[in-house]
Formats: sequence, C-alpha cells, structure tokens
Amino acid sequence: MIIILCKHVFLRLVEQEKDPDFWKEWAQRTLKNALTLQDLNKNVAKNIILFLGDGMGVPTVTAARILKGQLSGQNGEETQLEMDKFPYVALSKTYNTNAQVPDSAGTATAYLCGVKANEGTVGVSAAAVKSQCNTTRGNEVTSILKWAKDAGKSVGIVTTTRVNHATPSAAYAHCVDRDWYSDGDMPAEALQSGCKDIARQLFENIPDIDVIMGGGRRNMYPRNTPDVEYPGDKKHNGTRKDGRNLVGEWTDRMKDKRGYYVWNRKDLFSLNPNNVDYLLGLFEPADLPYELERNKETDPSLTEMVDVAIKILRKNERGFYLLVEGGRIDHGHHDGKAKQALHEAVEMDRAITRAGLLTSIYDTLTVVTADHSHVFSFGGYTHRGNSIFGLAPIMSDIDQKPFTSILYGNGPGFKFVNGARENVSTVDYEHNNYQAQAAVPLSMETHGGEDVAIFSKGPLAHLLHGVQEQHYIPHVMAYAACIGQNKDHCHTNSGSPSLSHISPTLALLLSVKWLLC
Repeated sequence: MIIILCKHVFLRLVEQEKDPDFWKEWAQRTLKNALTLQDLNKNVAKNIILFLGDGMGVPTVTAARILKGQLSGQNGEETQLEMDKFPYVALSKTYNTNAQVPDSAGTATAYLCGVKANEGTVGVSAAAVKSQCNTTRGNEVTSILKWAKDAGKSVGIVTTTRVNHATPSAAYAHCVDRDWYSDGDMPAEALQSGCKDIARQLFENIPDIDVIMGGGRRNMYPRNTPDVEYPGDKKHNGTRKDGRNLVGEWTDRMKDKRGYYVWNRKDLFSLNPNNVDYLLGLFEPADLPYELERNKETDPSLTEMVDVAIKILRKNERGFYLLVEGGRIDHGHHDGKAKQALHEAVEMDRAITRAGLLTSIYDTLTVVTADHSHVFSFGGYTHRGNSIFGLAPIMSDIDQKPFTSILYGNGPGFKFVNGARENVSTVDYEHNNYQAQAAVPLSMETHGGEDVAIFSKGPLAHLLHGVQEQHYIPHVMAYAACIGQNKDHCHTNSGSPSLSHISPTLALLLSVKWLLC
C-alpha cells in the first residue's frame, strides 16, 4: 500500500514539474519566506547549540539530502534536510595553522576556542607543538563551553565517538596530542613532564560539566579492568596505568548532586530528566557503532541522546550550551563506506529536528557546521531519482566497465582485479559496508580541504554570513549569548542580559514558521 502511494505521489510530481507555474509558485513561496528575514532576530541567545558533522562537507550534505528523501520513497533531490531550512548559510575556511587540509583536532580548537591551531592539538594555541609536552603550559586556550559554564549556564557534550575524541576534547582539554586518550597512550617523558591525558582532563578541568554522553569507557578504568558490557573481550579492557577509576570518582563526587552514570540505553531511559542534574553516559568502550549497525536495545541513537540532554540542560533558567557531534560521518568516509557515512549524516539531521522541537528560535541560537570535508564525490550524469548508492547510467569509455555515482579521490576502495579496475557490477555496491572505488590506494581515505557550510538560525544568526574563518564561529555564538569577552553590547534587566528585542508578534511568526517547515 505504501509503495503504491509513493508511486502515485511520484507520478503526480513528475506531471507537476512539467508545468512552469509549478516552479514559479515554488519560487514565490520561497521569496515570501525570505522577505520575513528583513526583521532580524536580535534577542539574546539564552541557549546555544552547535551541531558538528565531523567530515560533513557540502557533497556529503547534498548526498545525505537525497538519501533522506529516498528513504521516504521520494526521488530525493527535492527533499529538505532540517539544516536546509535554516535561514542563514555561510562558508567556513577550515585550514589549520600548519596544514592546508586540516584534521579534526586543530579545527575543533578553532570552532570551540576561537583561535586557529596546529594539526593534532586540542585546546592550545599554534605556539604549542604537536606531541611536545613542554610546549603546553602557557599556550592553553579556553572554549565556549567553559565561557558558558562560567556565565552560569548548564553545559553538555553529546557525541557518537569517544567523549575524549578530537572534537569533544577541545571543549575541555589542553593537549598537544589528540591521541593521548588515557595515560596508557602517552610516552613516559610526557607523563614525567606533568602532561595529563584527555580522559583525566574531562573530569578535572571543568569538573561540573552537566551532561556527557558518548563512548570511551575503556579510557576511564585501570588497565586490564574487564568492560561491563564485553567482559570476555580483552581489547575492551581498561587502559589506565595510574590505576584510577575515573567513572567511580565522578560517581562518588556527584552522588549527592542528583548525578547519574549509565552505560546502556535501558538505564538512560529509566531516568526522569526532571530529576537529573548531572549525567555521565558512556555507552561503548570506544566509539559508538554506526547507526546502521546500532543495537537498539543497548545503544541510544544520537537523536535520543540529544533529547535527554536538552531536557536536563533546559531546566537552568540561565540557559545552556550544548555541543553535539555526529562523529562517525567522518569514520564512514575514512573507511570508504559511503553508505555508513550518509546514514550517520541523516541521523544527525534527525537530531537537529528533535532539538528544534525542544527549543525556540526566539531564544536559542542553533549552528550546524563541519570541521572539514572529505575527498568524497558523486557524479556520472545519473538520472533523477537514481539511488544515491547506484551505478552511473554510462560505462567508462576507457575500460568499458560500469562505475558507481559515488567515488573517492583516494582510500581503501582502490581495487584491481587481474590487473584491471574491478567490475562493480559483480559485487553488491549497495551493501552497508561496500567500499566505493577510489582513484589512489590508501588504507584510510583522507580529508578534503574545501570550505564547509555553516547553517544557523535564532538570535543574531545573521552574523554567520559570507565566507569566514572557522575560528569566527564561537565568537558569534558567544556574542549572541552575552558570554565570554562579548558583553559590552549587553545590558542587564532583572539579572538577565538582553539586547534590543524583536517584537513578540515577529517571534510568534518565526516560531510558527519553523514548526510548519
């Protein structure tokens, strides 16, 4: 019945598109919506949310849009992602201070701490040298998460990677090596010089982060401690040399502060957010599984984690800051597994939708961006509605073999069979773990160096415009929220900062518009 209905809708759309008035009326509706943006939202951002799609370059956004539509029975190209509905779009220049094509650590320092930094380092300026512990001290830089906490807001981190991975770690850590997940990953000389591993810094640098959810359990426990979920698998055992149980220490510290530790989906949903002030959720020893492989009984989705996080954080009358990372988009691309990467992007878009339903554009600035891109592309003159994972409609005129629309510039998908390019028609190229063909053989596909998009909505979102340096992002978010160094333009009424406010009527119209989109 659903298939018949979708086919009927598709055929009706095909007929509509033949009529010029269809396109003209669509454009006029879009124009009418655009004209409402002449009245700028100049409220103070009580809440600020950053959604970071790790590796979510513009080609990934476009392909995810098509996938989202095709998952609901549409052609896909005409679909809107939730981020597509945001009124303001800019471009971000992603280079690190020492790298034309960046990594996730230096970029995280830029969009969280507001300064460009070297590749491989988090929460330190470009004066710090990668892996050289003695260059840390004096070069630390703080993040917008700390600025928000210092201003009395609640703060949270939600990620599908380890909570001490590159992106989230820049929110709280100061480390010259992004791979120093625990002290078991650090060289002896760094430990002797007083440098701290990232997991330890998570609990010590800003000890009262209100919500932390993601993976990374094994870096919190003493070496050889069996994992609670996989006790028979030694690769998931604890990694700490110092013998500390960081989860146990956190639990002891928070037991009288309505703090809870959970490690599975069931325990997470047994909590009433109204009765929780602090939450630590570590759902896997390392990264969370891909969304396509997630055990829905044991691991929460990104959308579910965001839902719980906002319900806890929004209880603070001063508002909140939330960092959300769709971190495994990046991993899917590195593996050459485009299907995994794109489904991760679609799941992050669901989380954006959920966040929008739980907040208001009247007082919440929401920004969606990426740290960098990938050498991922799709092309080949595919027909309208072609499966995003499907074949191009033409053969190569060089080797007379078919090829998929999705290709990588480099990566593990480079395969020669009997001295020639693999014939993709002989393999299941729509399999979840199919590795798309690549031009250059590498064990891991690389990042791309082009600009990435910044989508924004809410108070002062219009300040994210044009082509900007990546480190500009947290400065805008802080300015909108009257935190950090950006307070001179704010004045206080009854203890709360305020700017010149838009009218209640416009606020209502804006809210209705976003709910209807």
